[in-house]
Amino acid sequence: MSESTPLVTGVIVVAAGSGQRLGYGMPKAAVPLGGEPILMHALRGIVASGVASQVCVVLPAGDEGLRRLCGDFREELADGGPLLTLVDGGATRADSVRAGMAALMEGTDAVLVHDAARALTPESVFHRVAEALAAGAAAVIPVLPVVDTVKTVAATSGEDSMFAPEVVTGTARREELRAVQTPQGFKLDTLVQAHRAAGGLDRQQSAAVTDDAMLVEMLGTPVYAVRGSTQSLKITTPLDLIFAEGLLEGPLGARWVEG
Repeated sequence: MSESTPLVTGVIVVAAGSGQRLGYGMPKAAVPLGGEPILMHALRGIVASGVASQVCVVLPAGDEGLRRLCGDFREELADGGPLLTLVDGGATRADSVRAGMAALMEGTDAVLVHDAARALTPESVFHRVAEALAAGAAAVIPVLPVVDTVKTVAATSGEDSMFAPEVVTGTARREELRAVQTPQGFKLDTLVQAHRAAGGLDRQQSAAVTDDAMLVEMLGTPVYAVRGSTQSLKITTPLDLIFAEGLLEGPLGARWVEG
């Protein structure tokens, strides 16, 4: 990698999820966490990190409540904060990311794609991803070591199905495994190229793609890994929300307990 080069960086915040598994009957981004919607925690963390020239929030189409919330936050940013842009999400996460890329301002060099559900991601994680991009990487993801033993399984059939629905087929090498988080960072032209190439995937291939980094891997472009954070948990279930509340109630506050 070369010496760090300043980059104009946009952050796409994917906040268009329905939140059905949380059970609040509202979009996940609007669910309260510590007295504020999940989305607000995510936005404050991004702005506090200082990495973004623009923050593009991808919202559920037609959700006026979240739009008003973002509008109020935009007024808070009037004094020198990043440009805040709002766009409607698409039918899939990939569609939402593409909508966000289309709204990035001219001259953007790099983009960080971040899940609003990882609302307590520390500023240091944003810094590590952005610094790797500035040093010359085309794609960077934050990761954590996997602490559980991971097995591969297959569905049972015939008499075996009497015992259990699945049977173990192997054990993965834990030393080579990493749990992937966001923000995932890319040079903008790399991510645009990856999404264009994905247009040629069939439905089954598209369903197997679980993050933007995987699309970049398909190009043959190296994806580098930096250290993530245990605080960057993804709020998906009611239990996740309880854990996140616990982090906020910690003695130092979630973003400063761990780098």
